[in-house]
Amino acid sequence: MLVAIGFVVTTMFVTHKIGPKRKTKDKLTPFESGIEVVGNARTPISIKYFLVAILFVLFDVEVIFMYPWAVNFKAMGEQGMVEMFIFMATLLLGFIYVIKKGALDWD
Repeated sequence: MLVAIGFVVTTMFVTHKIGPKRKTKDKLTPFESGIEVVGNARTPISIKYFLVAILFVLFDVEVIFMYPWAVNFKAMGEQGMVEMFIFMATLLLGFIYVIKKGALDWD
């Protein structure tokens, strides 16, 4: 571990000291993905965007838990079926709650 950390620190130090230092106006301008920046980075963005993104990730991750169940469906038997119905009912209740709260309304 010490050798790896030492190698990284040494390499970064040496390349910083002996590397080229050509600072031009073009190199110092900010850009994103090769495109010039337009506007201010602190422009307010609607919280709805982030809320929908978080909800998508939440429900997407929950659906991922269904794949192992589907693979082992026969081996789990009736107990596995009941447990998955409980899981899906919980997901459905969460989704109904989100809809009732209006989290997915863009108006």
